[in-house]
Amino acid sequence: MEQKDFDKVRASVQQQCGSEVMIQLDRGRNKVDIQKGVIQEAYPSVFTILVDDEQEDHPAQLLSFSYTDIITKEIRMKLC
Repeated sequence: MEQKDFDKVRASVQQQCGSEVMIQLDRGRNKVDIQKGVIQEAYPSVFTILVDDEQEDHPAQLLSFSYTDIITKEIRMKLC
């Protein structure tokens, strides 16, 4: 992993702040969660996504991820 890859991912996420995204979380052992959320903030090392699961009775969650999670494909994001 190089610094330019990290900077490229960070710049991309910062541009998409406020956008709705579909995230695919790799939970290990062939377990994958797919959720829809909105990118809230982009900080120097992490970014946050507000996930609201409308179909279930869970309150909205604010999840945080590091940019390396995208580079290592722990999570995958796609604009909605």
